[in-house]
Formats: sequence, C-alpha cells, structure tokens
Amino acid sequence: MTNTALTIGDDGWVVQAERIASPNFDARPEGMPVDLLVVHNISLPPGQFGGGEIARFFCNRLDHDAHPFFDEIRGVQVSAHFLVCRDGVLQQFVSCDARAWHAGASAFLGRTRCNDFSIGVELEGSDDTPFEAAQYATLAALTRAILARYPIQAIAGHADIAPERKTDPGPCFEWRKFRQMADLPPEMLPFQGTA
Repeated sequence: MTNTALTIGDDGWVVQAERIASPNFDARPEGMPVDLLVVHNISLPPGQFGGGEIARFFCNRLDHDAHPFFDEIRGVQVSAHFLVCRDGVLQQFVSCDARAWHAGASAFLGRTRCNDFSIGVELEGSDDTPFEAAQYATLAALTRAILARYPIQAIAGHADIAPERKTDPGPCFEWRKFRQMADLPPEMLPFQGTA
C-alpha cells in the first residue's frame, strides 16, 4: 500500500483499506465540519505487535482472559477510524463521516469533545518503539486522501489534545518526516516546531 494513492468513497470509507466495521461509533453533531486529524499509537498487549488484538478490541471481541492487561480494559468500548499496522496495511473501522470513539476527554485550542470534529488514526506501536517506514508511507497517503475530501485545518497528536492523560504518538514518532512525506505546511501542525 505504500506507493498507492488512496481514495475515500462517498460513504467515508477508504476504498483500498481493509474494512473491519466497529460498533463503537455514533453520529457527529449535525453540521459539524471535520477539521482535525489526530494521530495515536496503540499496541495490545502493550509493547507487542501483530496478532489482531487491536481489531478485536475495537470490535468488542477481545478475549479479556487471554492476557492480564486485557482484564484492565474489560468493558471499555473504543474505536478509531483507522489503524496503520506495522507492515503498512491500512484497516478502517468507522466511516470518516461518523464519530469514532478515539480521543476521549480532549480539547483542541479551546474546543472540547474532539471526537465531534476529528478523524482518529492509530499507528500500531508504542511510545518507545520507532515506527516503520511502511507506516509513515501509509499515513502520508491516508493524510493526503483525507485532506482531499475533508476541510482539515490541523493535525495533532493524542498527547496534544489530552496532555494530562495521554502521551501518544510518543517521542519516537517523527513529526518532521511525516510532514515532509505528506507535503504538509508547518502551520497545519500547531504543536510542532517549524524546522
């Protein structure tokens, strides 16, 4: 997928993505523009990659007895619009036109409830593990596709909009590399330096 241009259909689903529909979504407030992109990281169990647990978690099908950490998130219902796997494979769980449950309690430049107006992209990873080249390539292609269809004004990390609760995408995420690969103007990343 790394060299493929991505297309978002009229239904808000990326044509080239693996579609895994999550029940964890609802409608955005009527007339709300989708103008923020939020970058996250996730791994299940923490620090372990592959195996499909993230998709099962987003679809409320995780075996909570399979790992001690999974018991800590029993009953939690979350989702994201997208997951970029370590090999660059793109999975989509919620239409971009709907509200995924990815940001939680959050605020962007004084605007609260970021789920109302944002698209959430999870990178399979952790704060202390470098991300793969294939993930940056897919994220850049996805970002270009999102910008072509939605009036995105800014891109932020989960830690930027929920700094007292979250640290992702973490210090290993290379914002400058992402910005260059996605051909983004520095002002679209208000929490990052312009260098």
